[in-house]
Amino acid sequence: MEKLIITVATTGAVTTRDNSPYLPITPTEIASEVFDSYKAGASIAHIHVRDKNGDPSMDFESFRETVERIKEKCDIIINLTSSGGLNLKEEDRLKVCELQPEFASLDAGSMNFGSSVFLNSPPFLEKLSKKMNEHEVRPEIEIFDSGMINNALMLAKKGLIKPPFHFQFVLGVPGGMTATPKNLIHLIDSIPPGSTWSVIGIGKHQLVMNTLGITLGGHVRIGMEDNVYYKKNELATTNAQFIDRIVRISDELEREVADVSEARKILGLN
Repeated sequence: MEKLIITVATTGAVTTRDNSPYLPITPTEIASEVFDSYKAGASIAHIHVRDKNGDPSMDFESFRETVERIKEKCDIIINLTSSGGLNLKEEDRLKVCELQPEFASLDAGSMNFGSSVFLNSPPFLEKLSKKMNEHEVRPEIEIFDSGMINNALMLAKKGLIKPPFHFQFVLGVPGGMTATPKNLIHLIDSIPPGSTWSVIGIGKHQLVMNTLGITLGGHVRIGMEDNVYYKKNELATTNAQFIDRIVRISDELEREVADVSEARKILGLN
């Protein structure tokens, strides 16, 4: 198997300080958590930012400051969200590409998301894909349900996204595909040959899905965006705690963890 690529998602758009007092929300806090996760073994950082009240935001200057602070500390692969919340302005979602991260998220379809609706219309996905191409940003194709794979392949047929594709399977979101081994295997079998993939398990599903990702030859995302509990009723105090555990599990399963340069090679970023 390829070496394991670990993505850390430190903050997200849903988790709050009410869920965990340890959640990093300022650019300084996020950069510090990313650096500690990088030292523990993460090679990609998936970045969301918050406003001064701790609420989800797509503020361009907050993204710029966070990216600059991270780059001062390490050369981890930067992956910026294009969806830092629901009901956002399209222009704000598109603008993050101007920071030219190596990756940005492309959420490949609309869906119910808890009690709300997460809108990603076909025209918006085309705009986002064109914006990514303009700034040489690779799409991380986020898949919450199996139909979204076909949505992504329709963009590919139009030449708007190009292989090698990198898919991020997000399982366990209320309104999306449930986090089961059967569903994960179905998604893996549904993507084009030569694609890379990673898996996210939301909440209590995080560790199980991560372990399956390791054993099935994919990659993993972990962090407080997806789950704040290290164990049942025990909050994680840092994102690096999650990285440390995945590194130990991967070592026990005799799968080496990729460093940043190795991750870039695996993902075709070199």
